[in-house]
Amino acid sequence: MAKTRRRPTVIVFAKAPRLGAVKTRLAKGIGMTAAWRFQRDTAEALLSRLRSPRWRIMLSVAPDTFAIRGRFWDTRIPRKPQGAADIGRRMAHAISSEGGGPVILIGSDIPAIERRHIDDAFRALGPADVVFGPARDGGFWLVGFKHPKRARQAFRAVRWSSRHTLADTLEELHGARIARVATLSDVDDEETYKKWLRRS
Repeated sequence: MAKTRRRPTVIVFAKAPRLGAVKTRLAKGIGMTAAWRFQRDTAEALLSRLRSPRWRIMLSVAPDTFAIRGRFWDTRIPRKPQGAADIGRRMAHAISSEGGGPVILIGSDIPAIERRHIDDAFRALGPADVVFGPARDGGFWLVGFKHPKRARQAFRAVRWSSRHTLADTLEELHGARIARVATLSDVDDEETYKKWLRRS
């Protein structure tokens, strides 16, 4: 009997929407409640928009306890805890533990992500080993692996939340075939929030 091929996976890496515990840089500019509302609503809209029969969606949630008892967003979407390591190790674990087919990981605070971006990324993993969606601040909003176990060796010496983030990650993946998809912006502070408001 032929083995059933597993659908590709999209992991949405997110913090539980807790007032005062999310988007703290943004909250300094627009207030705690507005920042919480932005994070909650952006993730909810993203999860709804990305639903597709072509892939499965998984939520990777922090803090860990909310992966089990959190009643926010669409509770039908499978959830798993991020763990207690640094962000690089948490991302590597989230990706590599999926196995099976290609895996893409995205953040939950990029309002411009559409299904076509995910399609483009999975398509890019045809000839490539790894795909990135660069962010305008030097980081990335998407990373995907054709073979998820390879993520175990990534993200070990990365300067996170800096203009070096993508460059450092590419250095970690020396020798891999790299593809890139659209450059998008996340919303991390008052300036990027105001730019998003003008476009929406």
